[in-house]
Amino acid sequence: MYEGLKILLGATVADAAARPLHWVYDSKKLKSYIKGKKDIAFFKENKCPFYSIPLGAVSGYNDMAQVMFKTIITSKKKSEILENFKKNLVKHFGPGSNYWKNLNERKKYKKIKWMRALRGEWLHQNTLVTIQKIKSKKRVKGGLKVVQETDGFNAAIPYYFLVSKDDNEVKKVIRTVADSHINEVYGLARLKIIDLASDGEKNPIQKFIKLNKKKKYFKEVVKDIQKVLKLKNQDHTKVTRMLGKACSDPGNFQSAIHCIITSSNYEQAIIKTIKAGGCNVSRGIFCGSYFVALKDRNIPLAWIKKTTHAKKILEYI
Repeated sequence: MYEGLKILLGATVADAAARPLHWVYDSKKLKSYIKGKKDIAFFKENKCPFYSIPLGAVSGYNDMAQVMFKTIITSKKKSEILENFKKNLVKHFGPGSNYWKNLNERKKYKKIKWMRALRGEWLHQNTLVTIQKIKSKKRVKGGLKVVQETDGFNAAIPYYFLVSKDDNEVKKVIRTVADSHINEVYGLARLKIIDLASDGEKNPIQKFIKLNKKKKYFKEVVKDIQKVLKLKNQDHTKVTRMLGKACSDPGNFQSAIHCIITSSNYEQAIIKTIKAGGCNVSRGIFCGSYFVALKDRNIPLAWIKKTTHAKKILEYI
């Protein structure tokens, strides 16, 4: 239980730390924002061009994990968790929520130049489609086109480390939020790599390759990791620009792997992820989860204190 909560805390703090500089894809602008700044984690001024939330709050990625965590601690039976999660997901992200309110506000911007960040949360496409499917009682099928982002992985973090590591159960959780093969495979790969770190493996990435190189299911994941390993000596920001600094897999996964293999601790990995730009929170969540699993007391205490959701998690540690 403690180890799982610690991993969830690592994911949560990483998201909150990167959040003010989330989705800054213009490299020149990002450099100008952080130039000469000693502290770029928990950047005091929101520079995300699309949405703005209070400092210490998390994006829609980690908020998915928070909804699952709340579901786990309030469900009386394990068998009730998935259905309760669906209900809580609709309540938290759906009609009547701040997420839903801002979704309607965003429609005004479709035909004009985006001039300012919206105040409040940003609803992800995977989440929107999930709500629509849950309410219509149909199976989730990604997005308008299948959205290969990390929402399913985020929902699965608390489930995997606090409830069950059974592959079939975890796959159901991932596909509840993001129903595609890529979402499932890369989400499960992240969880297993974090788990290997938690188990005390000296090199979790290499161990994952050894365990799965002959498995058809993880064939593309292993290939992607092997490609990244060849780039270990190259600058992380440049590699992220090449592999993918957007939200979708496999590029998002590969860029995070590069950060992991070129970093030595939690703080270094998150700072490096922020500097690389783009969807830094989604990559940061994976990196943060990994390093807090790899080494105990790896999260800066000052960062934990700045993270809004950390207090609730700490109540159970």
